[in-house]
Amino acid sequence: MNIEPGDYVEVATSKGSVRGILLPRPEYGEGNIVVIKLDNGYNVGVIAKEIRLIRKGERKERERRGEIKNLKGLPTISIIGTGGTIASYVDYKTGAVNPALTAEDFIFTVPEIVKEANIRAEMVFNILSEDMKPEYWIKIARKIKDEAKFSNGIVIPHGTDTMSYTSASLSFMLEKLPFPVVLVGSQRSSDRPSSDAYMNLISAVKVAKTDLGEVVVVMHATSSDDKCLIHRGTRVRKMHTSRRDAFKSVNSRPMGEVGEEVKFYGEYRKRDDKLVLRDKMDEKVSLIYFYPGMKSDLLESLLDGMHGAIIMGTGLGHVSSDLLPILRKNIRDGVVVGMTSQCLYGRVNLNVYSTGRELKNAGVIPLEDMLPEVAYVKLMWLLGNYDLSKVKKLMRENLRGEISNRRFLE
Repeated sequence: MNIEPGDYVEVATSKGSVRGILLPRPEYGEGNIVVIKLDNGYNVGVIAKEIRLIRKGERKERERRGEIKNLKGLPTISIIGTGGTIASYVDYKTGAVNPALTAEDFIFTVPEIVKEANIRAEMVFNILSEDMKPEYWIKIARKIKDEAKFSNGIVIPHGTDTMSYTSASLSFMLEKLPFPVVLVGSQRSSDRPSSDAYMNLISAVKVAKTDLGEVVVVMHATSSDDKCLIHRGTRVRKMHTSRRDAFKSVNSRPMGEVGEEVKFYGEYRKRDDKLVLRDKMDEKVSLIYFYPGMKSDLLESLLDGMHGAIIMGTGLGHVSSDLLPILRKNIRDGVVVGMTSQCLYGRVNLNVYSTGRELKNAGVIPLEDMLPEVAYVKLMWLLGNYDLSKVKKLMRENLRGEISNRRFLE
């Protein structure tokens, strides 16, 4: 029997049988695994030597092309593609993972999505996560404003490595929102048996249909396919290189969860009547990781020509006393310097030790329990939109949930 990738098959082992589309063997990884895409969209790997029967069944190809009909009663969700692992689909014949460029591509990837919403989709750019830039954040924000005329919610497929930077930037630039803006990614591509792309995208669309008026990130809650979590855009961080539950809310609990339904844990900002966009960003801001032995001349070069800097200090927010003269000089010259902690969890406190008090006296701004990358993005945004005195004041204020009003206990 001639069976090829793309054929619909039934595979039986001593443990049971599965039906689905036969995928090409993975380019990397174990060569003794047969990969089947099940009818529900998930992939499963079967050990070849355990297979007792493999039978060709009736072909069940999903149509990618053709007119997509909008259904009355369903909201319209705009998918703004930026690239990343999640924005792709598998060509069952070649095994290639191709970018999803149209609404048809996304529906082909997750056909159940049409039961949730009418889909508008556009790939604004297709880049690797590490190639994201502030100018692209602005393009995404402006595209969101354009889509406000047509949509009831926004979903942004995004590479996971820098997704928290983008979620923070959009949180600040979009001061008021008439709908949810949901960033979503995938830790494992759609050609892998353990891909999380399917569940994450469906969950993101569900959240985009709610009355939420904030920027959030939706990703797997655990390593299993039980639910996804909703994270505030200014509180989320990727905490593992490869686990499906890599994204965590830091110094805050998640906003909610997504299973069959969307459940919010507490209060959240609701949709506003109109969208307010402030999209200026000052890119002359440094994010500086302090380490023992850091030289003054290096710090000086990192601050040269900058309008602002965020320091990731040790513990409660400290750097070597050798660096104090450089910081004093730059702050006197008008550079805004904020202090966060490498610890991530907990708060900066510059009142406990003498070094902290000296930093505070020099004009370093303690940034409470704000994440370093969120502080970096916030400072860029403030410097782009406000005068210096207001920037220093607003850096210490909670604008988008980036600072908690009480101590967060794990």
